[in-house]
Amino acid sequence: MTDKVLRLDAFIPYRLSFTAALLSDAIAESYEALFGISIAEWRVIAWVAERGSITQQQICALSRMDKVTVSRAAIALTGRGVLRRLPNAEDRRSHLLALTEEGERLHAAIAPKALELESGVFSHFSAEEVEAFVGMLRRIDAVVLGER
Repeated sequence: MTDKVLRLDAFIPYRLSFTAALLSDAIAESYEALFGISIAEWRVIAWVAERGSITQQQICALSRMDKVTVSRAAIALTGRGVLRRLPNAEDRRSHLLALTEEGERLHAAIAPKALELESGVFSHFSAEEVEAFVGMLRRIDAVVLGER
């Protein structure tokens, strides 16, 4: 019987983490240089824009970011006038985040750049490869979450 040897560079969980960090770092540099925001702040803005209004807890669940990271991003963005806090009729202990007009302008400026950055990376692959890759990522998510 041949024992399989762990080689970190070929270990798929490591490869996913490494590649995600590499891509995230490249994007973070661009967002910081162009817009003065962090990746966490951009993700909060993007989820708020997509949902209209959303709680910090919902952002945590959707993004897999931790509570402290989301909280710090929300505080910074609120302080900069990008987000506003609204009462949450469903849970008075929490509040909803919504974009201000400034937040909507910022999102409108960043979203095309985000798509451009994505395109710059994935233009090196066929549409079929990208579709298969995204499909596999979604299947991995489902397996890990026990949804097979």
